[in-house]
Amino acid sequence: MAKDIEAAPPGGGYAAKDYSDPPPAPLFDAEELTKWSLYRAVIAEFVATLLFLYITVATVIGYKHQADPAGPNAADAACSGVGILGIAWAFGGMIFVLVYCTAGVSGGHINPAVTFGLFLARKVSLVRALLYIIAQCLGAICGVGLVKGFQSAFYVRYGGGANELSSGYSTGTGLAAEIIGTFVLVYTVFSATDPKRSARDSHVPVSMIKQVSGYSLPVLM
Repeated sequence: MAKDIEAAPPGGGYAAKDYSDPPPAPLFDAEELTKWSLYRAVIAEFVATLLFLYITVATVIGYKHQADPAGPNAADAACSGVGILGIAWAFGGMIFVLVYCTAGVSGGHINPAVTFGLFLARKVSLVRALLYIIAQCLGAICGVGLVKGFQSAFYVRYGGGANELSSGYSTGTGLAAEIIGTFVLVYTVFSATDPKRSARDSHVPVSMIKQVSGYSLPVLM
């Protein structure tokens, strides 16, 4: 196994590590419930997830409306709308902006899978993980609710912008794609937030926009 060392100093020997592994988070920390920073982080997760779902779902519904062969743009359906690439950039771009804005407040999870993974790795406590997941689910519901409120007819017509299996693919294939995509997402988060890497080149938002945009393309297609 490789040692955590840098280049040897002129006098010989090993250089000290330029990073330190954070201690594992406690499973339950009652004192954490008395800190405003926890609730500020929960609010940040709620707002970030709300904005993420609102923008991305609205983008998908707008694309489906513009590309609808039975819609008013039927003649230009093949080349109208933002396209699949635009949807991928909407997902990746929103993740980039939201992680950049909330990383210093809540860690920028914006996904229950990320929070659960970080909890299993003892990077967040059980209390924080539960509050984050609740806030993320409520934020997602409110974000989609805003889309439905502003575009009720289109929301119902296009199934709320939800993913659908393309012809020729089974439910099992779709499930496998979601599992693989979630694994890649969480793996990217762990890799980008690794303390050894963060000490040298902290580019978490850049890593996330590449991963989310890149994976969105094959899934959408």
